[in-house]
This record gives sequence, structure tokens and C-alpha cells, in this order.
Amino acid sequence: MVSPTLRRRRLSRLLFQQRERSGLTAKAVAAEAKKRSGKTRGWSESKVNRLETGDWKRLSIDDVFLLLNIYNVTDPDERDGYAELVKEASRKGWWATYENVLGTGQLIGLEAEASSIRSYQSMTIPGLLQTESYARAMAIASSMGDADDVDQRVEVRMLRKAVFSRANPPAFWAVIDEAALLHITPELSDQLEYLVEVSQRPNIGIQVLPVAGGLHAAMTAHFVIMEFPMPEPPVVYLEVATEELYLESEPQVRQYTRRFDFVQASALSVDESRALIRNRLSSL
Repeated sequence: MVSPTLRRRRLSRLLFQQRERSGLTAKAVAAEAKKRSGKTRGWSESKVNRLETGDWKRLSIDDVFLLLNIYNVTDPDERDGYAELVKEASRKGWWATYENVLGTGQLIGLEAEASSIRSYQSMTIPGLLQTESYARAMAIASSMGDADDVDQRVEVRMLRKAVFSRANPPAFWAVIDEAALLHITPELSDQLEYLVEVSQRPNIGIQVLPVAGGLHAAMTAHFVIMEFPMPEPPVVYLEVATEELYLESEPQVRQYTRRFDFVQASALSVDESRALIRNRLSSL
């Protein structure tokens, strides 16, 4: 599947790199774009910045070609590549239908083409491993009484799992704090059964971080590290209350990769984790 989210990121990154190579500021590019287009309105420093960060709703191929002219990108094949990126980045993924419950849906767009996904969760089961009953219970709990969109949230959560049905499914590795398992009640026991089942798939690894292990490197937050086929750089996803953060700089990704390595080393092995989940299931 071609993810418009990933294409948007690539296009914005390339435009930023072209400007950096040209030695021009965003303000200077906007002024030159005004002069070349003959329009006094429509181009500004903030517009150039938005194009370089992916913060745009509609993108004109003419605007991109104008920028390429300013950056002296004249090779026909290279310009055709940009035109294809604009077309692919402007498409809508299936998740656009659920805009009212997803917002941008950027996480799903990134999952759609990720080659590997590493997830640490402290209090909940990772979204890609949730059963329908668990996802519904989570949606109801988080809605705080406003249950109008619960069905849609559950539907989206189940559709997300289609990434594992791809011809080249991502390698998925989850470290789950034992506390998340302790919150699973008898009526949600199918969630534990599902974890046991999927943990035996070749592309999915599940490790449990035991409560008895004490303090660890990821006490303060849960996070997801996504990697992609070249040339896309990895992304770290953080969810804080109602906000989503995407970290892309090398130092940030390196820090969270190291943090994941630490919690993974502190967790039980895959086989030990599967045994712990089975024990929790039998105790319900």
C-alpha cells in the first residue's frame, strides 16, 4: 500500500533539503516565489515553512515546480519524481473516513508502510494487538461518558490490524508492562488468549515487563518506534493525553531506541512472557 502520510513526509523533507542546499532562507524563497509568480499574495515565509513540515491540506504541483525552479532543479526525471510524490501525497487513506475520531490519522498512515514497529506500553495493550472486546472497553473508559463515537473507534482499531495481512507485514515487537495485564478483567479474557496466540507468529514478539522488577527506563511514558524501507528515516510516536507527538531527529530516535533496548533487557523472555500471560488467564 502507498501511504500518503509517508509520501507527504518525504516530499516535505526533500523540499526542505533543496532549500538548505540553495542557501536561501524561507523568507527569501517566499519573496522570490512572489516575484516569479507575479502574485503579491499567496506566498509567505509561513507557507514555505508549512510545505517543509507537511502542515498543508492541499498542495499544488505548480507551487512545487515554482520552488524547484528557484532551487535550480531542472532534471526532467527528478521533476517527474516530485510530481508523482505530490499526486501520492494528496490521496486519501482509508482512515480519512474516520477523521472525526482520528484527527489527522498520521499514526495509521505511518503504520501502513512501516517495516518494523517497536512498542512499549505501560498500562494498556498496544492498539495493534487489541481484541474487539478490549478495544471497546478501552473506548468506553476513555470516552468519560460521551459514548457517541465508540463504535467508530473500535472499528478503526480493528481495521488497523490489517497491516499484519500485508504481503510484507511489519516486524512487530511489544514490551508490555505487567500492570496492563492486571487491568484485564474476566470478561476480557479473550484479550489474553489473543496475546498468547499472536505471540507465536514469526513476525510478532511480545515481552512482559514484570512489576516485581521495580523501576525501569520507561516509567514516565509509552512510545512507538517505527522504521521504514529506505530512504525514509524512523519516527518515534508519543501520545500525551489528547496530543500526538512525532519525533524524527536522529538524537531523539536514538534516545528512544536506547530506552526500548533497556526495557526489553529488563523484560521476561518471549517464552517466559507467554507463560506469565497464560497464568494470568488461568487465574481469571
